[in-house]
Amino acid sequence: MILHLSDLHFGTEKLACMAAIRLFCQEQQIEAVVVSGDLTQRARYIQFHDCKKFLESLNLPYLVVPGNHDIPLYHVWSRIFSPFTRYKLFFGHMETTLETEHFYIIGVNSIRRRYHTRGHISLEQIQQIDQSLMIAPADKIKLIVVHQPFYTPPNDSHGVKDCPMLGRMALESWSQSGLNGLLHGHLHQSAVYDLNQIYHLGAAHPVLDIHAGTATSYRLHHGLPNSFNVIHANADVQHYYFDEQQKEFVLKEENVE
Repeated sequence: MILHLSDLHFGTEKLACMAAIRLFCQEQQIEAVVVSGDLTQRARYIQFHDCKKFLESLNLPYLVVPGNHDIPLYHVWSRIFSPFTRYKLFFGHMETTLETEHFYIIGVNSIRRRYHTRGHISLEQIQQIDQSLMIAPADKIKLIVVHQPFYTPPNDSHGVKDCPMLGRMALESWSQSGLNGLLHGHLHQSAVYDLNQIYHLGAAHPVLDIHAGTATSYRLHHGLPNSFNVIHANADVQHYYFDEQQKEFVLKEENVE
C-alpha cells in the first residue's frame, strides 16, 4: 500500500498528527510515502529542514512534489529568479519516479511563478510523462503525483481556478498511456472521482482523481479534520481522519464518485 500525505505546511504542523503518522507507518505494511505538495507554509529554510527530518523519520521510501506554498511569497526577487532553490536544496529534483512492488509513481511539478496557485502542465511534461507511462511495468498501478487537482465538482467553490492549465489535455493523453490515478492536495479535503466516467476518456479502466486533506497542519478548511489516504495494491482508496480524542488516524469508508 501507498501512504498519500499532502499539505503538510511545516511551520503550522501539529505534533500529535506527526506522531500518529509515525505510528501508522510502524504498524502497517506500507511500500512508500508520497506527498502531493505544500510541504511548507512559507518556503523557509527551517520549514523545509523540519519537513525533511519528519519524512526521514518514517523510515520508508518517499516521493514529494512542490506546492504553491513551497516557493517564496514575500521575497519577490527569489520568487521571480530562483523560486525552487530551497526546495531543491533539501529534496533535489522536482520530478522523480518511484517504483515499488505494486506501484509505479511519477512526480510532476505543476507550480509556476505566474500560475503558482492554479498551476500549469506544459506540453513537454505531457510528452515526457506519456513516455514514462508507456515504459512502466504493465502489472503495476501507475500513479502521478501533482499538487493541484484535475477535477472539482460543479458545486465546489474552488472550480476550475484551482485546476492546472492544460490539465485536461494532459489527462486525455495520459489516460491512453495506462494511467490509473492522480494524487493531489491543495484543497485540504479528501475525495475520489473516476475521471474516466466524468470526462468519458475511453480508457479501459478507471482513472482516479484522488484528493487528500492536510495531514499535519492546523490550517484546516471547512471544519474538516486532518487526514491522509491509503492506496492499496488493487487501486482501492481509503481515507483516514485524525481523531483528536484518540490521537490517531482512523478509517472512514467512502465511495468513489
